[in-house]
Amino acid sequence: MMADNTPAIEVKGLTKSFGNQHALDGFDLIVEWGKTLAIFGPNGAGKTTLIKILASITKPSTGEVFINGLNLKDNADFIRSQIGIVSHQVFLYGNLTAHENLVFYSRMYDIADYKKRIHQVVSMLGMQSRLYDRIGTLSRGMQQRFSIARCLLHKPSIILLDEPETGLDQQAISMLWRALKEDGSEKLTIVFTSHSLERGLNTCDNFIILSKGKIAHQQPSKGLSLVGLQEIYRDCTGAGSENTK
Repeated sequence: MMADNTPAIEVKGLTKSFGNQHALDGFDLIVEWGKTLAIFGPNGAGKTTLIKILASITKPSTGEVFINGLNLKDNADFIRSQIGIVSHQVFLYGNLTAHENLVFYSRMYDIADYKKRIHQVVSMLGMQSRLYDRIGTLSRGMQQRFSIARCLLHKPSIILLDEPETGLDQQAISMLWRALKEDGSEKLTIVFTSHSLERGLNTCDNFIILSKGKIAHQQPSKGLSLVGLQEIYRDCTGAGSENTK
């Protein structure tokens, strides 16, 4: 999917309003191929809205989004086939088993050797023993693991994650990031939201801080300490340390 000198993601003048409320209040953003971008910010800052727009789940009020140079508005169906998303919604059918869900998505993405691919992603996430359980009977954390497996099935080059660690224990969190880094020969482009400054800082190449729908700060993570990030976060949002662990 990658094109020469074309960013993985480019956002221009993005706004999103719900009535009189501005969830996103106009900004530009570029994410280069192979980079991991963390999005920090308090509740209501616009993090989830931004992920939904990038995933073409929600349309912006104004502005443009380009994925590999393609305008998202005009190429939404094709772009959806090239990205993976994990959000608060697991996008799995509760009355089907995990295996039936993964077969359904494999066929939707036209994955040739889907049986082998399902085995690969389920093994990476340590969920072989629950593969034939109905999704509706599983805990939130287990459902989230299968949601991650669904996201990785078609080997997308861009991954969008909205607080992917919600409901996961520490072992599952480690599996998540190991799977993202080890799956495929090319380094994935990842955009994720997080309330954990520490884990986000340790995972990302670059980060932005959203506050009241605007980018209040952005910079590379290299060389920045957690204490430094905490200070920047407080200056940008006025939020206390509850969001820093």
